[in-house]
Amino acid sequence: MLKLMTGVAASALFAISLTVSTTAANAEECNRGTLDKAYCDRDFDQTADLPLDESKWVDPKTIIFTYTPVEDPAVYSNIWKGFVDHMAKTTGRKVIFFPVQSNAAQLEAMRSGRLHVAGFNTGSNPIAVSCAGFVPFAMMAKNDGSFGYEMEIIVPADSKIATPKDLKGKTLTFTSPTSNSGFKAPSAILKGEFGLVKDRDFKAVFSGKHDNSILGVYNGDYEAASIANSVWTRMERRGVIKPGKIKSIYKSQTFPTTGYGHAHNLHPVLVAKIKQAFLTYKWGEGFKKEFKKADRFIGITHKFDWAVIRGIDKANNVSYDCK
Repeated sequence: MLKLMTGVAASALFAISLTVSTTAANAEECNRGTLDKAYCDRDFDQTADLPLDESKWVDPKTIIFTYTPVEDPAVYSNIWKGFVDHMAKTTGRKVIFFPVQSNAAQLEAMRSGRLHVAGFNTGSNPIAVSCAGFVPFAMMAKNDGSFGYEMEIIVPADSKIATPKDLKGKTLTFTSPTSNSGFKAPSAILKGEFGLVKDRDFKAVFSGKHDNSILGVYNGDYEAASIANSVWTRMERRGVIKPGKIKSIYKSQTFPTTGYGHAHNLHPVLVAKIKQAFLTYKWGEGFKKEFKKADRFIGITHKFDWAVIRGIDKANNVSYDCK
């Protein structure tokens, strides 16, 4: 249930003070659900709450921000520059875009306190929430409120593979185990809809990232791959690949896209300013061109908006093991 987040820092600060006081009143309650033992969820929204002990609040002079490692990090350093400058102006802090090479590195950076604000991809959001104290609050969307992307299974245009059933006995390339479209969703769909199980009916390999998988199919190195079609679209738009050399044999329902949020222990005044930065950012042409299916950030609630992803994890017998 997506709602557009509005208001300025003053109203946000009021909400924060109310939340903190309510949390304090329920200090004896420490629901965790899937959260690691380092975190508490007293309001039952399935994300980690701000620590009651103010000495544990983090108020960095330099904010470290990163975007999910779906493609070449160097490309996104330039694309996000305008936003980084806007966040710096809104928060009054220095903001650094930190490129990460893997989901595992991004998760560890937030868990260890070296990352303050981030965009975690769809599949790794529940893991980041449970194991790294990530609190998502925003997502990209269009002005009509529509959002998201689809998982597609792609093959070379001249391939004889025409449907997912044809994958039996073939090799399917996934991206990483934490990716929704790159592993979790296709695994559940292939099993549930087509009776195909990896390592029994088809061989599975991992490319590491969506662009690797797309390029592998494009160049004929991979027989098939499951990818996020938003990445495919962006690569064509930038001229990295040419249209017509890849075909899709399956397209899923629409999933929520990258979720943006903050570390659970950031100072609440700073959190209010960070949220304000997201919700007041006026997208430049470069940003609009790159993220063509969206033109703004909208508010999200992890408990509701990621329910479908947690359902896919459940179907795959995924547990959020934080060890």
